[in-house]
Parts: sequence; C-alpha cells; structure tokens
Amino acid sequence: MQRIVCPERNDWQETARAQGFLFHTIDGERYLDERAYYAFTLDEIERQIEGPTAEIDAMCRELVARAIADDEILRLLKIPESFWPFIADSWKRGDKSLYGRIDLRFDGLGPAKLLEYNADTPTSLFEAAVFQWTWLEQAIERNIVPKRADQFNSIHEALIEAWRGIGAGRHLHLAGVLDNAEDAGTLSYLEDVARQAGLATTTIDIGEIGLLGDRYFVDVEGRAIDLAFKLYPWEWMMREDFGKQLATCPTRWIEPPWKAILSNKGILPLLWKMFPLHPNLLPSFFDGDPQAADLGTSYVRKPLYSREGANVALVSAGETIEEEDGPYGEEGFIRQMLMQLPDFSGQFPVVGSWIVAGEARGLSIREDETPITGNASRFIPHAIL
Repeated sequence: MQRIVCPERNDWQETARAQGFLFHTIDGERYLDERAYYAFTLDEIERQIEGPTAEIDAMCRELVARAIADDEILRLLKIPESFWPFIADSWKRGDKSLYGRIDLRFDGLGPAKLLEYNADTPTSLFEAAVFQWTWLEQAIERNIVPKRADQFNSIHEALIEAWRGIGAGRHLHLAGVLDNAEDAGTLSYLEDVARQAGLATTTIDIGEIGLLGDRYFVDVEGRAIDLAFKLYPWEWMMREDFGKQLATCPTRWIEPPWKAILSNKGILPLLWKMFPLHPNLLPSFFDGDPQAADLGTSYVRKPLYSREGANVALVSAGETIEEEDGPYGEEGFIRQMLMQLPDFSGQFPVVGSWIVAGEARGLSIREDETPITGNASRFIPHAIL
C-alpha cells in the first residue's frame, strides 16, 4: 500500500456536478481530494482485504444468530427489549441485506484490523461506486496513473443485481433526511440503481412516513409502503413516534432489523470474546468489564452508538491524545486496543471495504490529518498497480 501524490484533473468539479455529485466540497473544504491516490497490489486486495472482509462478515452473521437466542447479548447492546422479537423475526425470515461497509486499519505490512462495521447506514457510496471509477478512467487517459492501473470496484453492478434479488417487480420507497446534501445524494444514487434493476421508486423524507389505522406505513399520497430503504439508523427509527408500529406493520426494511445488532460498537468486544486472537480483530471490551484492564492505559474509547467519529477518544499512557465532541455515549462505551492508523506523511487513512449482498465488492478510503476519521475527512481514490 502506497500513497502517491498526483495532479488532479483540471475539470474535476465540473465532472462532479455533471454526475450529480453535489457534496464534493463541504463547508468550503474539500471532501473529494484527488491530489493523491492510494495504490495497492492485487495480492493486497485479494488476500489481505477481500478475504478478511468475507471472514469478518461471516463472523458478524454468526454473532447475530447467537444474539437473537441470547437476551444477555441484546441487553449488553442496549437494544430496547420491546424490539427484540422484531429483530429476531427479521433474521429468522432471512430478510436480505443490501450493503454495508467494514472499516479497516491497513498498511500493507500486517493483517487488516477491524475498526468498526458500518452495517446499517454507510455513506460515501456514490463516490466509491461511481466517481472514483470515473477518476480512474480519466486518470489513465490523461497519464495521471499508469495504463495498467485497475481498481477493486464492482459496487455499482453488484447493487443493481442485489436490488433485483431484493425487490424485483415491487415498489420501493427510499426515505431519509432530504435536507442533508450527502444523505440526499446517497438516496438519489440508490434510487437510480434500483430503477436500473427494474423497481418502481418513490423518495420521501423520513418525516413524511405516516400511518394508516396503525396497520400500514404510508407515504404523503397515502400509498402503502411495502418495501422501504431507510438511510436512517435503526436506533433512531425505534425512538420515532412510529417506532412502536415497526413490529406490527408489514413493511420490509432495507437494511433489515437484524442489522441493528451489527451497527452497534458493542459487537467489537463480542466478536473478540467469540473469536479470541483472530488476526483481523483487535482486543476489545465493554467499558467497566474488569478484563478491559488487559488493555492497560492505552486504548480507544467508542460509544455503542456513534457516527463519523463523534465522541471517540484516543487514550495513550493514560492521557487523552485525541477526542471528538458529539451527542453520543448515553448508552455506554467500549474500549478497543489502541493501534494507530498508518501515517502517510501526516495523513491517516481508513480503508472502507464495501459488502454488497454478502460479498466484498470494492474500496473507499477516507483520510485525515488526525487519527480520528470524522465527517470532514476527505475521500481519496485508489488504484491497483
């Protein structure tokens, strides 16, 4: 794995706008940054990222199967008890998952390590699936990267095929916070690939979901919501006014309710307990667990529920060296062994390994000048050389 500085395309902003990528700059700062790219060998992709991604996903599914049969696990994850049967029924029915993103610490020098699993509402999807592929094609044409360059990226094609398997011939509602540019862009892209798969679609704001007689979820036009993609976390769904109807209404949700287990940072200590010393896992424990003392005075403290690095703290030799503010932490924290992100000339990357319909399909990379990846961390393309 290398970080290679390169010239950016002089028309990258125009290209982004033409593709509908309207959040390439956030609050006046670059979100998309192609002044460098990360280069991997094919062996690194196939053996050190793709293979471990599949293994981690399999371990996570084994954890879900165990969790729905063990109330103590669901209690540790602070999932409200009234939703336990709803989650268990979803798993037993075999409700299909569309996608997820496993975030890895990787430097090419040792095994990839699981940092967290964005199993419910992962973003950076359009830029991973489409925009970085456009960058590669044009970078080859303009001699920015070698002619032999390739990319680990079949996300777009896999999403189309996955939608066919999930909802062929059905009407799909896509719901999220539409006044958030990134969320709206992600929903627009997922609507596009669903249409390419042959689904009829309607996009609505999450606040527009209504109820018909406490029996059916409906949109603003009164159409019953049969199949719904939600870019809205399950823990928030459960707190909404309509939350108590989730279990009784027949709507099928993407991501499915069982993903509420995997989107929780509490899976990190649970996986470590189930698969101790696994080469792709870091020692992790619930805050307050006496075994957390095994980590000593250096660890990462993460809330059970958190997004974009909020409320994450890096503790080294008993001192907090980095910490992000945020609204999370009420449900509790976990501790994970401190293994600093690789430092590429002052840039700290996280490798996001995308899973579509249960298979590893591509990469996205976010980097920052700090070792906590947050909302403002930049998206950097990659290539296989």
